[in-house]
Amino acid sequence: MNRGIFLNLAIASNTFDSATLKQIIPYRCNKGFPMVQAPLKTTPIKTLAQLAIQRIKELGCEYGEIRLCTYRRQNLWAQDLSLKRLSDNESSGFGIRVLWQGSWGFAASHRKTPQEIERVAQLAVEIAKGSHLSQREPVRLVPVPAYQDRYETPIELNPFDIPLTDKTELLLDVSSKLLAQDDIIKKAYAYLGFTQEDKLFASTEGSLIEQRIYRSGGGMGCSAVAKGDAQGRKFERSPLNKGYEHIQPDLFYANLERIAAEAIEKVHAPEVPNGKATLVLKPSHLWLPIHESVGHPTELDRVYGYEANFAGTSFATTEKLNNFQYAAPCVNFKADRTQTGGRSTLGYDDEGVKAEDWYVVKDGILVDYLTDRETAYRLGRESSNGCAYADNWASVPMVRIPNLGLEAGKEGGDRTATLDEMIANTKDGYLIDGDDTFSIDQQRRNFQFGGDAVWRIKDGQLAGMVKNLTYQSMTTDFWNSVTAIGTEAEREQRGTSFCGKGEPMQIAQMTHACPPIQVQNIRIGR
Repeated sequence: MNRGIFLNLAIASNTFDSATLKQIIPYRCNKGFPMVQAPLKTTPIKTLAQLAIQRIKELGCEYGEIRLCTYRRQNLWAQDLSLKRLSDNESSGFGIRVLWQGSWGFAASHRKTPQEIERVAQLAVEIAKGSHLSQREPVRLVPVPAYQDRYETPIELNPFDIPLTDKTELLLDVSSKLLAQDDIIKKAYAYLGFTQEDKLFASTEGSLIEQRIYRSGGGMGCSAVAKGDAQGRKFERSPLNKGYEHIQPDLFYANLERIAAEAIEKVHAPEVPNGKATLVLKPSHLWLPIHESVGHPTELDRVYGYEANFAGTSFATTEKLNNFQYAAPCVNFKADRTQTGGRSTLGYDDEGVKAEDWYVVKDGILVDYLTDRETAYRLGRESSNGCAYADNWASVPMVRIPNLGLEAGKEGGDRTATLDEMIANTKDGYLIDGDDTFSIDQQRRNFQFGGDAVWRIKDGQLAGMVKNLTYQSMTTDFWNSVTAIGTEAEREQRGTSFCGKGEPMQIAQMTHACPPIQVQNIRIGR
């Protein structure tokens, strides 16, 4: 059953005081938009899962699985002096995927009843039989142990227990204080987002896995307008699998003046010349090049061409495995679905594969990919590394980037340096903080990135902000141009909640923990 509230409010903070807000929001949420009541008599989801598995076996499938899921998502967005968006919704249903004579079939429904389990299982098999008519090669899966387990994200504060009024007051206050910093700050915003995923996975191989995943994030920003130009600056509590304790409202207030001052400096800053330069990239920026030029190219379904419609295939084809210099020897990229707080951290993927960690690039060499059970079999592996994920009960699992991070420089290594040391040894270059625009070609080779804030480095010193800088490179040229990597103490968990893939598009989330790096001889321009 789909149940939820969808609110679109425009509340001017100078019209409604906080006491009034405390009356309005609970009324709108609890009375004005009542939740649809669940049936009084329901079948336990474990019983439904067992019914599905039994029926899949009776229908003659060599493999089958069911995911029974409930997703709650809450998002708040304040802009200027108004709360522009407030949504708190819940979506619940199940999806059944079967393998019949080497062909996939999938069907889903929002009705969690025994009768609907029977119907959807039958429909999934009929779809698999239809797919079988055009099959070229049968699908084969690597084995996976059967697990009976439960996993829950460890949190200190449940974000859904925090009153909406408290969250709203924080956002409106932050936004209004940003606007009050200077007359040329013309726009301001602040936002919060929270998710709770409840999933039960069962398979014909004997797994029965329950998971509850919490996710939290937020941020703020503002725009300065002067001399016919507008420039923005932002601050983010990078999305992580944590509770409300991750938000830390005091950090919003501690960064208010800095964010506004940098937006003002940026709008008055000069533009950069075209040419080549040394770049020092902070983790707040570097996560995005990692995501686009290392994460997506090593998704094995993309390598095999299963995924091509959305953002293309990959240059990192399988003949390059274990013999291709992807990056400089000091560069190591490790996937880790177990790291504390990682946006893609969980107990098991959506094929029941236990979370693990592994190197994708080791000492600069491409040594592995991101796999599900099907692509791992085609690669000749004995097991999947657990990268299957579906963003909804009505979505088919596919290979998704896990937490994929750049390891810090080795202690005492000749290419290990702190951020301050990188700046000090840069004669002519730029320091980039935060993400902005980007583009990348259809095989993930040729890319272009911009930053949220950029400072000129001259003779080892920061020499003021510049604006509208973008840099361009080829993936392997860029990563082989790394001349320094930051320390473990400077490594930060940065990432995204909005990675799109597939048609129809699915949205996933992942963390790309990384330290700052220095790269040389990179083409820059406006």
